[in-house]
Amino acid sequence: MERTKSDFKSFIEIEREGATVVQFREYRISIARPPFSDGFEITVVRPVAKVSLKDYRLPDKLIGRLRERAKGILIAGPPGAGKTTFAQAIAEFYSKNLNSIVKTMESPRDLQVSAEITQYAPLERSMEKTADILLLVRPDYTIYDELRKTRDFRIFADMRLAGVGMIGVVHATRPIDAIQRILGRVELGIIPSIVDTTIFINNGNVEAVYDVALTVKVPSGMLEADLSRPVIEIRNFDTGDLTHEIYTYGEQTIVMEVGVTTYEKTPVQKIAEREIIKEIKKTVPGARVEVDMKSDKRATVWMDEEYIPKLIGKKGKTIDEVERRIGISIGVEPFRSSGNEETFSVDVQLSGNYVVLNFGKDNIGTPFDILVKDEYLFTATVGKKGTIKIKKDIELAGIIMDALKRNIRIEARIRNE
Repeated sequence: MERTKSDFKSFIEIEREGATVVQFREYRISIARPPFSDGFEITVVRPVAKVSLKDYRLPDKLIGRLRERAKGILIAGPPGAGKTTFAQAIAEFYSKNLNSIVKTMESPRDLQVSAEITQYAPLERSMEKTADILLLVRPDYTIYDELRKTRDFRIFADMRLAGVGMIGVVHATRPIDAIQRILGRVELGIIPSIVDTTIFINNGNVEAVYDVALTVKVPSGMLEADLSRPVIEIRNFDTGDLTHEIYTYGEQTIVMEVGVTTYEKTPVQKIAEREIIKEIKKTVPGARVEVDMKSDKRATVWMDEEYIPKLIGKKGKTIDEVERRIGISIGVEPFRSSGNEETFSVDVQLSGNYVVLNFGKDNIGTPFDILVKDEYLFTATVGKKGTIKIKKDIELAGIIMDALKRNIRIEARIRNE
């Protein structure tokens, strides 16, 4: 008679004075007795569901990520949310769909996986020794259930840096907490090499997926270029929006919630809008002016088109003087611009200290409005080489480079003077 893996699955997983944990087939049996407990207690836990990755109805984009790019995954969520069930589904996906060699590291061994997936417990009560054996076995992926103590995270990191695809299960009440639990346990700069994807599970559903990457930039909220430093960016995988930044400031590690770009203006920004209107009306009396602060250092001004040349001045000297007085960068738009004019995608390249927008020599001397995500950014005239060049150390260049990282198109529309 053919025997399955579960027929042999009856093991004492943990044996301590006053406590025993037995794995009998799919049942995890916890036995507590004096002196550990005040009485004799037996608790039996069994899985309530076994599902495949298809049952989660994940978007193709995420399936592609799991199939091709994700090598360091954290599955996070509160207790009882379905983390282990999802980890089982991923293990079967890698084993059956990708023909990968998959192992698990568990204590106790309670993942309900097929016979092709070997489950490892702590060797001589040590997961470090288990990891040593697995590094010799060289699996394609290892499920580590679950990460709690510092040594667990360090074993996870060591195996990932050795080239093994790792999927860790960790308790967390928010998606960002999965990353925060690693902080301080491994060096900040190597976290994106260990974890590239976090998946937050709640009530059996995938609620959030984060992409983890390292870049060098000035953290959000800082303005001086000399504050540039390595920053871990946490982005929403579905939208590409930046949600958190992690970086060092002095001796502290900062986890900054960035949030979405559409935000309620601060009182300071509202005051700045009124001051900009006053300054422009002093320069161009009689003009109808509206202002929208895009950040603490950048604003868009709308006014009647006939007044714009006077505000700009010869070679931009007048608006430069206004910007110097108020300390804010200004982009000018005519009221008639409704955002419906024909736009086209602009080829953008990074060259030395410049961001270069290529328009071709046919457009030399033509002014264009530059837009990011349908939002007006600035107006510039194409130079003699058929390009518009922006220094990397100014805010406008930073916005364009950030859009490129998020695969957002840079667009232009001709400015009809």
